[in-house]
Amino acid sequence: MPTRDSFPIEPFLPYMRDVAKCEQALHEVNLMWHMIESSARMNCPREAGTILPTMAATRARFRQLEEELVINLAREKLRNAHAALATTAGYIIEIVVRNLFERTADVGFLATDRELCLFVAGITSDTDAVRRRLCAYRDKYTVYDEIILLDTSGRVLVQLDPQSALDSSRDALIARTLVCDTYVETFRASDLCPDKRNALIYSRRLCHPDTGAVIGVLCLSFAFEEEMGRIFSTHGDPGDRSNMLLLDGDNRVIASADTYWMPLGTLVPVNASDVPGLMMFGGREYLVCTISSQGYQGYPGPAGWQGQVMIPVDIAFGGKQATLLDQLAPALANGVLSHAHAFCPPLFGIMRAADSASETIRRVVWNGQVMTTGQDAGLGRLKTILEQISETGARSNALFAESIRDLFDTVLASGLRDTEFVTHLLVDLLDRNLYERANDCRWWALTPELRRLLAVTQRSAGDIDNMTRILATINGLYSVYTCLFVYDRNGMIIASTGEGIGTTIDAVSLGQVTALRTGQDYYVSPFEPSTLYGDMPTYVYHAAIRHPDRDTEVIGGIGIVFDAGPEFSAMLCGGLGGKTETQADTRAFFVDRRGVIIASTDPSRPVGGTLDVDSSFLAPGSGCSTSRIVTHDGSYALVGCTASHGYREFKVSDAYSGDASADVIAVVIAAVGPVAQGSVGNTEPVARFTSVPGMLDGLEFATFYLDNALLAIPAEHVREALPAAGVSPMSIGAGAGCLGILPVVGSQPGMSDDFVWVFDLGAFLSGKPTVQDSRSQIIVVRLGQRSIGLLVTQLHGVGRFDPAQLVATPMGGQATGNGMLVRQVIQAEEDNLLIQVVDLAYLFGVLMAPANAAPELPDNVYALQPAGYSSTGGNAQKAGSH
Repeated sequence: MPTRDSFPIEPFLPYMRDVAKCEQALHEVNLMWHMIESSARMNCPREAGTILPTMAATRARFRQLEEELVINLAREKLRNAHAALATTAGYIIEIVVRNLFERTADVGFLATDRELCLFVAGITSDTDAVRRRLCAYRDKYTVYDEIILLDTSGRVLVQLDPQSALDSSRDALIARTLVCDTYVETFRASDLCPDKRNALIYSRRLCHPDTGAVIGVLCLSFAFEEEMGRIFSTHGDPGDRSNMLLLDGDNRVIASADTYWMPLGTLVPVNASDVPGLMMFGGREYLVCTISSQGYQGYPGPAGWQGQVMIPVDIAFGGKQATLLDQLAPALANGVLSHAHAFCPPLFGIMRAADSASETIRRVVWNGQVMTTGQDAGLGRLKTILEQISETGARSNALFAESIRDLFDTVLASGLRDTEFVTHLLVDLLDRNLYERANDCRWWALTPELRRLLAVTQRSAGDIDNMTRILATINGLYSVYTCLFVYDRNGMIIASTGEGIGTTIDAVSLGQVTALRTGQDYYVSPFEPSTLYGDMPTYVYHAAIRHPDRDTEVIGGIGIVFDAGPEFSAMLCGGLGGKTETQADTRAFFVDRRGVIIASTDPSRPVGGTLDVDSSFLAPGSGCSTSRIVTHDGSYALVGCTASHGYREFKVSDAYSGDASADVIAVVIAAVGPVAQGSVGNTEPVARFTSVPGMLDGLEFATFYLDNALLAIPAEHVREALPAAGVSPMSIGAGAGCLGILPVVGSQPGMSDDFVWVFDLGAFLSGKPTVQDSRSQIIVVRLGQRSIGLLVTQLHGVGRFDPAQLVATPMGGQATGNGMLVRQVIQAEEDNLLIQVVDLAYLFGVLMAPANAAPELPDNVYALQPAGYSSTGGNAQKAGSH
């Protein structure tokens, strides 16, 4: 069975036009390599004999890289397209489940409302008063479009919707609810809501307030279609290229963002696996992703419900191409790219292989140029071949660089999209959650018993106990609160489910509550430490309690202490939920406009601290999002943020709206890796020089880099360059900068393959070891009968210079110091370039000194020998020993 890392991509390639274009361009370059190789074999087989095997191997390696690059480009595009669908599908079902969890609590609490129970029991008979009470409830919990009270026989006692007057109901949910001691969740057609195709109803039985006998049923009809419309409009595809669906357990559409495209009741194919695949629907192939809920606080959601997103495959990959890297500073782009091994392992492997192939080409050309030194007449055709190799290599490099850039753009754009989308979900979850808190405090402030007991001038202990019992019952149903408390007109707390009885609320809160004009108004304290929450920061929601006979008279208030710590943490962790899986270190935060942390998943940045981010991340408009790649805490990071935008009337049209201090911003920071020093990958040398035209008797030098310095060695003393990876460390090595030995093919005419000692040239120049990477090379140089290998950072080129261009260094006449390693510099033509010339005689002399003398070499080694050694044939022997 395919996995998310091994799924076939062939069926998707015809729909990826940019990948096909890349594949065609790479194929054309591959043909050019074939032509160059054939031309070399025909025109200069002897001269090109030493480079033809390397050319063939390089061509084969490029061909393999071409296939790997195309496959990974396609796979990454497919993976990211599928991940985007999965993210959206997951949000659909999770938002629905979290919303409906609140409904299960609502129906449970309202079913215990004494006023409603008295009326259904026949103890009271004021239908209009009960209807007004239900209206007051719906005005606060605006997610309900109908509330109905029925007796045990299904007769309708009171309903809110005047447009669908019902006498009775024969719905089976009534009988089921009467025998159930918890809520009943029903989604289907019902005579309780005759105008709906499917009604989502939460019902609970009502009991006699004195005897406990079952007396009727309470039904809350959730505004399902309206709510799904909000979800689709908030999280939908702005380009209308995909469709968002909510499915039932039979895989039928129960909500659709576009009912003309996929109507309600339609049976659709589902893909609940984490593996992208093509599925046929309506004669068209689609990418499909289906997600089921993991549940929320023990509530699983309606049985079988699933979120799904579908997009036609023929348009799934045709969106605007990513240009993210082009928008970054080069240093930032290269730095992020340096962590491709963690961010996108396939990309890193291709980068390394492409760098290696590029350096092979550079080495082939460099060695060929060295080979033709002083032999222009006889090796002219080889020089032409070398020029073709160099040009084609440059084109190959450019194509691979562009393709790798496209792949990395795809990966980064996907990461930024996920990061930003997670923040959008987080503020949505937060606004929806706090909307419920604003509703709760206002509704509980209308509790008749609390109003009556608070209006009593001389309250007994029994009165206080009754108030505490009511608060405890509520708190038991709503676990998101650590404490509910009631206070009088002076702010004195007289009943509480926690601490604080006998204390007084702060003057600011008391003043705000006593000034509330209607039952629709409420007050939220700033997010700050509260003694009612263990001196930790939280929100406390307040509503005024009014005199039972005079609604204009405020006689106290109710406060509900939100359990901010675990609730906000659950939102952040639930919102992350693996959505930013390409980053190993991802942190999420809720902050205010000042950057003060309200909630955090980062232990090093606790609540109350300040999140150090760019001010632009703290300034998005309401509901607006942004994301960028930045450096943060010494790391490259993907940062996304979204400002809260409210939900329904909450923070939109109520008294809480327009209060900038109440704005909350979700921030997600996904670290990519530590800030890198220097560039990454195979970069072309910045230094340029031009050989003197027409000069046949000039001086030829082979040039190379040590870090950023350009150096030269007379080309006549250079044998060849070899990969640094071939050096074998030797435990018997001696002297500073001695790295080991390296095999060399045909080091002398008539001799077998031998070895040379390798030294770190950078260590002699600067005293610091040379950092090795894919560009590092070993230049094998000889002086007389002796050869050594020199580690260099990167090869550059071979050029011919006028002797007048050589200038002695200021220290060139002195005979001491490491500065003698460079006695002359070449004044090149462009950019006042100075190329340092290595004095091989001095270098060999230093390496032959007793302090740096290499030990006796094993058989078949031809190399620089310290004083007292000689070499015969391919065997190094100590002088005088036989």
